[in-house]
This record gives sequence, structure tokens and C-alpha cells, in this order.
Amino acid sequence: MLYVAYLDEFGHIGPYLNRADPKHNDHPVFGLAGYVLPYTSIRGFGTWFFQRKCELLKWELERSGTHPAHWEKKGSSLYTATNVNKYKELGKFTNRFLNKIRTEGGFVFYVGLEKTRELDGYVSNDVYYRLLREAIKRINQHCEAQQSQSCKFMLIMDEHELRDELITKASQVMYHTRGPMHALVEPPFQIESHRYQTCQAADWISGLVGRLSAYLVAP
Repeated sequence: MLYVAYLDEFGHIGPYLNRADPKHNDHPVFGLAGYVLPYTSIRGFGTWFFQRKCELLKWELERSGTHPAHWEKKGSSLYTATNVNKYKELGKFTNRFLNKIRTEGGFVFYVGLEKTRELDGYVSNDVYYRLLREAIKRINQHCEAQQSQSCKFMLIMDEHELRDELITKASQVMYHTRGPMHALVEPPFQIESHRYQTCQAADWISGLVGRLSAYLVAP
């Protein structure tokens, strides 16, 4: 079986001190979140998500002047306290969304890190590399647990300004002499999220996980 993992960032990559700090107050957690699907379910799931997006956000879509296939709503803008409390349809959709992933043979995935509340020694890029490595390791473990050498996965992410460095780090993890990630077929692919419904779906999950993690760590 070939799985495809779609991941996006949640939280904030910069340092965090506390909610009252004038500068470092954005988000206490940073991580990667999304979902993993068998390759046979991808086309059907992408179509299902596109249809639900058009239904849920019909008002915004009609006023955007953009074709729905190229229009995206960021998960961090969708899953706000105001929207959740005001629009009951959002809660109903979210339940269907998560259930759809499960019925298609996939699962939601996330890995995050509560940031140390100090500035000395904090390097944003190092945090990203560490979490990407951990994400690859955990999905690789899931594939290996299937006890089948044919269980592999590919990783697709939204475009990032650190594209070259991230692919380099992922390649090093993939081929590391101590514990190589045999289930990873290729280093991660980076794509333009507004052109891919599947990538937008991962962004919605990361938006939801970002809100929940912030509430759990620093309400």
C-alpha cells in the first residue's frame, strides 16, 4: 500500500514568552498537522472536499471572483472562536470531514512542540527541522508496523521559503545510515496549496489543531 501524507504548519515558528509580552505573544506551540490517505482514495477525497468547501463557503466564493478550484480559505481564518460559535454548519462539517478521512482508510496526523519560554538559544529553523524529522519518523513507523515491505508513503507539503533546506534535511533523514526511513519513497514535495484541494484540506486540519493546541497550552 502507498500512503500519501499531506501536512501543513500550525502555530507560530517564532519564540513565545507569554500572552502579555508585547512582542513574543503569538502562539505557544509549533507543529505540523494534516492527514494520511491511501493513494487509491486521494482523487475521491479531493473531489468530496472541493464539493463541501463550495457548499460551506458559498457566500465567500461567490464574492471572490475566483474559480472555486483556485480559491482557498486558510484554516486559521476558518476555525476562529467567532466562526465556531456563530456558524453551526462549521461544527457539522468538521465531524463529517474527520469521519470522511477515517472511512477512506486514512487518519489525521499531527506532531507539535511547546516552545521553551526563553529567547536565548531559540533558533526557529532548528525547531522546524526537528519537527519535520519527527513527522517523517512517526509516519515511517506506521508503515513499518503494517509488517509489509510494500507499505510506503510520500509526503506533500505547502510551499515554504526554506524549501531547499527542508528538502536537504529530509533527504538526510531518509538516507541516514543509523535508522534510515525505508518507507519514505522520495523527499517531500512542496506544492502551491491554492491549486490543490488535498493540500487545502491539510491546512484546515492544521488550523483546527493550532487553535486547540493554543487553548490547551495557554488558554
